[in-house]
Amino acid sequence: MNISDAANAAGLPAKTLRYYEDIGLITPGRGANGYRDYSPEDVHRLTFLGRARSLGFSIEDCRALLSLYADEDRSSSDVKQIAQRHLDDISEKMRGLAEMQATLQSLVSACAGDKRPNCPILSSLGQPKTTKD
Repeated sequence: MNISDAANAAGLPAKTLRYYEDIGLITPGRGANGYRDYSPEDVHRLTFLGRARSLGFSIEDCRALLSLYADEDRSSSDVKQIAQRHLDDISEKMRGLAEMQATLQSLVSACAGDKRPNCPILSSLGQPKTTKD
């Protein structure tokens, strides 16, 4: 199938398919005319990649997961290790966002939001970052 059909079947933009080919995640066949010719297995790998990327896995994690997926002798602990590391990264980002939210909520609450020029939000932004921010 051509790139447009494969992209539609996998739910990805054709540009993404070209990118995945450029970085070696997929290698579609080539027709006699030189155009890419995606097999059902290629579309399955593209769908796999699209789902993994939608869960926030990095390209390198996707490369490792795709390799493990293809390896029938794989150990599920290898897969779990990649997923756990990614989950830990997400948890850390969420903690950071919660801290940002609390700081910003405090600043917004402290601001009168009226016609006076004094604004604790601007004052805080003008101060050096503290370990609490």
